[in-house]
Amino acid sequence: MFQNFQTPAYAGFWMRVLAYIIDSLIMSIVFFPLGLAIGMVMGASGIDQDSPGMAFGNLGLNGISILTGWLYHGFLESSSWQGTIGKKVLGLRVTDMSGKRISFGRATGRYFGMILSGMICLIGFLMVAFTEKKQGLHDLLAGTLILTGQALPPSQPVPPPPPDFSYRQSEFTANR
Repeated sequence: MFQNFQTPAYAGFWMRVLAYIIDSLIMSIVFFPLGLAIGMVMGASGIDQDSPGMAFGNLGLNGISILTGWLYHGFLESSSWQGTIGKKVLGLRVTDMSGKRISFGRATGRYFGMILSGMICLIGFLMVAFTEKKQGLHDLLAGTLILTGQALPPSQPVPPPPPDFSYRQSEFTANR
């Protein structure tokens, strides 16, 4: 008789920080050996630290880091997991404002919004602690929420089709 309305459980600031730390550890496992190998090659080659080639090399590595982070966040947050590995471990999921899975485009906007949130003295991240729905600047820009728990099934089951009361002659009455 009564409908079961559940308010979504928004992920708080510290849970999101912990998910970010887990994701950062995963990314560092990938990039630490790569950076070590490149540093050893550059040290062995005797390249001058102030050369233009070194500046372009650093710029290229930063570009690869941003590209990898974008693909990591974009694909995982728009996948059926609805979050990165850190979020998945903690039972968090990224949704749109109605609780549905987000698209890759929205996940892309959210990722680059995270860069903006960090560029303004981390204020975009700190907003999570003070907004009603626990949204950071990047969430507000992308129209996303971070919720705890599993996705809820559709709230209303699909009703069966109505019975067909139309008048049709049956074979028995047609042959009389």
